[in-house]
Amino acid sequence: MPSKKSEKKLKVTLVRSTFGRKPNHAECVKGLGLKRRIRDSVVVEDTSANRGMIEKVAYLLQVEEI
Repeated sequence: MPSKKSEKKLKVTLVRSTFGRKPNHAECVKGLGLKRRIRDSVVVEDTSANRGMIEKVAYLLQVEEI
Protein backbone atom coordinates (compact mmCIF):
# COMPACT_ATOMS: atom_id res chain seq x y z
CA MET A 1 0.00 0.00 0.00
CA PRO A 2 1.47 3.39 -1.01
CA SER A 3 2.21 5.94 1.66
CA LYS A 4 0.09 9.08 2.01
CA LYS A 5 2.96 11.30 0.91
CA SER A 6 3.21 9.70 -2.53
CA GLU A 7 -0.55 10.06 -3.05
CA LYS A 8 -0.45 13.85 -2.96
CA LYS A 9 -0.25 15.48 -6.35
CA LEU A 10 -0.01 19.05 -7.57
CA LYS A 11 -1.34 20.43 -10.84
CA VAL A 12 1.10 23.09 -12.03
CA THR A 13 0.11 25.50 -14.82
CA LEU A 14 2.40 27.99 -16.54
CA VAL A 15 0.58 31.35 -16.59
CA ARG A 16 3.42 33.70 -17.54
CA SER A 17 6.17 33.37 -20.12
CA THR A 18 9.72 32.34 -19.25
CA PHE A 19 11.08 34.58 -22.02
CA GLY A 20 13.48 37.17 -20.61
CA ARG A 21 13.61 35.54 -17.16
CA LYS A 22 16.70 34.39 -15.34
CA PRO A 23 18.14 31.20 -16.84
CA ASN A 24 17.82 29.39 -13.49
CA HIS A 25 14.11 30.20 -13.36
CA ALA A 26 13.55 28.91 -16.89
CA GLU A 27 15.38 25.70 -15.91
CA CYS A 28 13.10 25.25 -12.89
CA VAL A 29 10.04 25.51 -15.14
CA LYS A 30 11.58 22.97 -17.50
CA GLY A 31 12.50 20.73 -14.55
CA LEU A 32 8.86 20.64 -13.49
CA GLY A 33 8.01 19.22 -16.91
CA LEU A 34 6.39 22.33 -18.37
CA LYS A 35 7.03 23.25 -21.98
CA ARG A 36 7.41 26.77 -23.33
CA ARG A 37 3.71 27.38 -23.88
CA ILE A 38 1.54 29.40 -21.57
CA ARG A 39 -1.40 27.44 -20.08
CA ASP A 40 0.60 24.21 -20.29
CA SER A 41 -0.21 22.01 -17.27
CA VAL A 42 1.43 18.99 -15.65
CA VAL A 43 0.66 16.89 -12.60
CA VAL A 44 3.66 16.36 -10.32
CA GLU A 45 4.17 14.60 -7.02
CA ASP A 46 4.15 16.74 -3.90
CA THR A 47 7.80 16.42 -2.88
CA SER A 48 10.14 18.87 -1.22
CA ALA A 49 12.21 19.14 -4.42
CA ASN A 50 9.16 20.02 -6.50
CA ARG A 51 7.92 22.42 -3.83
CA GLY A 52 11.29 24.20 -3.89
CA MET A 53 11.18 24.65 -7.66
CA ILE A 54 7.57 25.85 -7.47
CA GLU A 55 8.42 28.43 -4.77
CA LYS A 56 11.34 29.72 -6.82
CA VAL A 57 9.15 30.49 -9.85
CA ALA A 58 5.78 30.99 -8.13
CA TYR A 59 5.29 34.28 -9.99
CA LEU A 60 5.08 32.30 -13.26
CA LEU A 61 2.82 29.48 -12.08
CA GLN A 62 -0.61 28.57 -10.80
CA VAL A 63 -0.66 25.58 -8.45
CA GLU A 64 -3.63 23.42 -7.41
CA GLU A 65 -3.62 20.47 -5.02
CA ILE A 66 -5.22 17.32 -6.39
